Amino acid sequence: MIKQIITVHRKKFATGLFWQPLSVGNTALNYAKQLSKNIDKKYTLFIDYKSMVGLGNKSTGVYAGLPSAAVEIVESLSEFVSFLGVFPVNGYFYLVAVRNGVIIRDILIETAEEARKMYAELSSIPDWGGLFAPASWGMPRAQEKTISELVRSSTSVKLRPIDIFDSVWPSVIFFIVVLLVGLFLFHEKILQVFTSKKTIQSNPELVEKYKQNIELKRRELEQKKEIEKQKSIPIEYPYDFLPNVMERANLCYKAIAFVMQPIAGWNQTYAKCDKDFVSATFSRSFGTLNDFYLNGADLMPGALVQQVSENEIIVRVKLPQLKTYSSLDERDVISATRDITTGFQQINIQSDINPVVESVTNGFETENINVIEISAASKLVPAEFIKIFSDFQGVYMNSVVWNANTRLWKYEVMVYTK
Repeated sequence: MIKQIITVHRKKFATGLFWQPLSVGNTALNYAKQLSKNIDKKYTLFIDYKSMVGLGNKSTGVYAGLPSAAVEIVESLSEFVSFLGVFPVNGYFYLVAVRNGVIIRDILIETAEEARKMYAELSSIPDWGGLFAPASWGMPRAQEKTISELVRSSTSVKLRPIDIFDSVWPSVIFFIVVLLVGLFLFHEKILQVFTSKKTIQSNPELVEKYKQNIELKRRELEQKKEIEKQKSIPIEYPYDFLPNVMERANLCYKAIAFVMQPIAGWNQTYAKCDKDFVSATFSRSFGTLNDFYLNGADLMPGALVQQVSENEIIVRVKLPQLKTYSSLDERDVISATRDITTGFQQINIQSDINPVVESVTNGFETENINVIEISAASKLVPAEFIKIFSDFQGVYMNSVVWNANTRLWKYEVMVYTK
């Protein structure tokens, strides 16, 4: 088995890491410990990158302090949410696959034959945003790029030990050895310094008062510095970072379709598209857990599967980031609320419309902004439903839920107004 290390621009990079999306509510270190314990205790290194954790095994040649080649390539190809590439390097072939922003394959392969076979298998999965392979292979739609173009030491994330004592203990031992050697060589001079030092007489009350004054001045300077720092930070308004509402609607529709795959023996219950993730819930009818994991991995590559119970499973996928813009409706909140209500009345859809005030702050100053929160259920798909708001600015589709039992879409929309 070849070592999973490559050298680019005279710098070493780790390959062959096992990547998993970071589960909600977990820190990267804790999740790495869980994965190492439950999957393979040989994984003693980890790297934390964009809501993902990559595990490394020292037996493959990687070690703490190495940057990840896959991370470098993801940064260089940031315009692609999903891509598949093979790159010749150091006499071998390096394969990287990313689906929906999640690294699903990261491996250094010994022969061109093996690399080409693995590339062909993965390229059969539809909807790759970018394909990269050596031109001599003649792969359809594939572009050729060199590893030196993509790996440029642009990130600072590096492999770290999962067990903190792996990194701290050698330093402690070294410090103790240096200390003992120093004491042995210079113990006579150290004794002379302490024995010949004269006692300086001082007034304890004056010393204490002096310390208090110094501490008071220090606190005053820190407070003044913090206030000035907070004043210089502008307030960030949520309506300055809104995606195009139709792009957001189409993204949620496609994402829900991706996770609501038919799996024999498991019933689709509902799916939800929120700010950063799309998730789907499945309930068991006659299938088994193995059926779900085997079929689900093929139908939903890169998805995180969470087993709620033996009869319920949740599948979650991170959404790609959409470009954002500044958008605010020019109407006052009363006029905007009335116009939105009228729009729903015209198409005879029941809705819950509530004007609220939301506070935003930079830690020093606070401002209130007007938001209209709308919730409604409809048979209209997202792209059709959002047309209700075609005359409005400052619109954000907060969440979309598809109920497989009622066959209804439930929407939560926010409209920012003056």
